[in-house]
Amino acid sequence: MNYQLNPNLLSNDVERKSARQGFGDEITELAKGNKRIVVLDADLGESLRLEEYKKKFPSRFIQMGVAEANMISVAAGLALEGFIPFTSSFACFTPYQAVSQIRISVAYNKANVKIIGGHAGIVTGGDGASHQALEDIAIMRSIPNITVFSPCDYWQMRKCVKVAAKISGPVYIRFSRRDVPMITTGKTPFRINECQVLRDGTDGTILAHGESVYRALLAAETLYKEKKLDFAVLNVHTIKPLDEKTILKYAKRTRAFVVVEDHQIAGGLCGAVSEYLAENYPIPVQFVGIRDKFGESGDPEKLLKKFHIDVEDIIEAGMKIRERKRMFVYNK
Repeated sequence: MNYQLNPNLLSNDVERKSARQGFGDEITELAKGNKRIVVLDADLGESLRLEEYKKKFPSRFIQMGVAEANMISVAAGLALEGFIPFTSSFACFTPYQAVSQIRISVAYNKANVKIIGGHAGIVTGGDGASHQALEDIAIMRSIPNITVFSPCDYWQMRKCVKVAAKISGPVYIRFSRRDVPMITTGKTPFRINECQVLRDGTDGTILAHGESVYRALLAAETLYKEKKLDFAVLNVHTIKPLDEKTILKYAKRTRAFVVVEDHQIAGGLCGAVSEYLAENYPIPVQFVGIRDKFGESGDPEKLLKKFHIDVEDIIEAGMKIRERKRMFVYNK
């Protein structure tokens, strides 16, 4: 592997920490050295770990209340005046409640607004369908000029926030609520538009983002140990712009992809990868994602199983893609 990863990554006692804590920690650190950073909050600062930021920088913390569209409009104005605004809310509210403002006030103007979408995915659990953002990536990656990040853990979240502050233009950062395994470390490099090769392989490639990356790694290990199948694992933390170079490299090397995400198959990473392959290097692709359904209230682990995006489902997809790969190669 080309990256410095957590040495206890696949052990039972791997350390866990939330990406939302990574957001709170990094934005507070960045604000110390950059007076242009401003946080606009839609009444969810405590959930998104902004208490320390609010305490240290009260004059650069703007409480907008439950008014997401207005928050985005104000952020666009601040950006056009030279500030670097971060809007803070759940992914089920931004982008959903403010698509028009994001499209015109932010993206059309290339306004330097950073949109934080926390508590995304089916793993939001007990909050139910109304709070389980499963279409947000599809919305945001379809709007021009927006960079889309989906970090896999605490440390990568911090690096996404840091990089986002340096990008001149709109950025959307999506992440889940709960504590997740620490895949990376503080020393792990992070480069925009460059997939992380977490595991190499030749039989197929599993591509994932966000919290799903850890499940992809577990599935790859099981496929290798129990099925003698050697799957590479790519952490696609930057969904837009897509790392086409690495994706093409592994498409040619392994000739079979499994794409995993806690998001609708339509329009997410599954869509992005398939669109690229269709035009450049068609190979068999198996999807492990939400299939045109709303979520529901429940324990996150049980929901992962019910909606067929758990480790076992990735393993099954790996087995299926092996057979499809054989047919594809034979027909060629």
